[in-house]
Amino acid sequence: MKDAEMQIPTYDDMLAAHERIKPYIRRTPIRTSDYLNELTGAQLFFKCENFQEPGAFKVRGASNAVFGLSEEQAKLGVATHSSGNHASCLSYAAMRRGIPCNVVMPRTAPQAKKDTVARYGGRITECDPSTSSREATFAKVQAETGGDFVHPYNDPRVIAGQGTCAKEMIEQTDGLDIVVAPIGGGGMISGTCLTLSTLAPETQVIAAEPEQADDAYRSFKTGHIIADDAPKTIADGLLVPLKDLTWHFVSNHVTEIFTASEQEIIDAMKLTWKHLRIVMEPSCAVPLAVILKNPEIFAGRRVGVVVTGGNVDLDKLPWMQK
Repeated sequence: MKDAEMQIPTYDDMLAAHERIKPYIRRTPIRTSDYLNELTGAQLFFKCENFQEPGAFKVRGASNAVFGLSEEQAKLGVATHSSGNHASCLSYAAMRRGIPCNVVMPRTAPQAKKDTVARYGGRITECDPSTSSREATFAKVQAETGGDFVHPYNDPRVIAGQGTCAKEMIEQTDGLDIVVAPIGGGGMISGTCLTLSTLAPETQVIAAEPEQADDAYRSFKTGHIIADDAPKTIADGLLVPLKDLTWHFVSNHVTEIFTASEQEIIDAMKLTWKHLRIVMEPSCAVPLAVILKNPEIFAGRRVGVVVTGGNVDLDKLPWMQK
């Protein structure tokens, strides 16, 4: 898609996206835990996007982009770069429409995510684990294939699609004081801001980020985008920097960004596996980690927590890596 950065999606775009993607996504459930409520002093409502068919929320934005293409545009398929979940979800949406999908993935991406892409028919080209390598490799792939570029997050179609998650959360919980979601490139957070700024403007949006990949936090504090090229964290879905379109939403609508250490993320991940009894990946544990770290912000509040994905390598769980 050309000039995506100039097109800020609207609330009506989100509503149109929800209608367009309904046949291809699941209205995922909300899970609660008395134990986690007691531990945090808050009422936590976990939106389980790990229950989507490809295992991640990104099927929303990917489906909106794929099924919004004209027949002429769709002939050459779609292409993207991704550390995993967007690649999986775009491959899934492309398979559902019957068009090709080419993806560039870091060679260090979890095997579980590569396997999911392949299962849905996506064609993988590997790159080095840095933003610069990812974008350079992708430029070559797109030049060769001509597919429509669906950026993992800096795309108005993707942001509008991700915004449908917050719409469902509000409907399923009868209102929330705060919504917390992980932040990497900012697609989910931007979609959340897009929806809540109109549907529930009184609801605060808080982003959660790993300390070892805290470029969004530093961007938020300094007032301009800071981009790290190759951060390292177990939260592999949060390695990419903000872009101009997502920065628009973050800088205008996010209340605060909190960070968590690697050990805090692992501890939160174990807690949710044990007490919610669901499979979730490290990136999804960052919100609970920051809630536990900053109890004074969340205690006594109704808090929505986006469980963004569940594509994890079960042979390489972080608490097994000694």
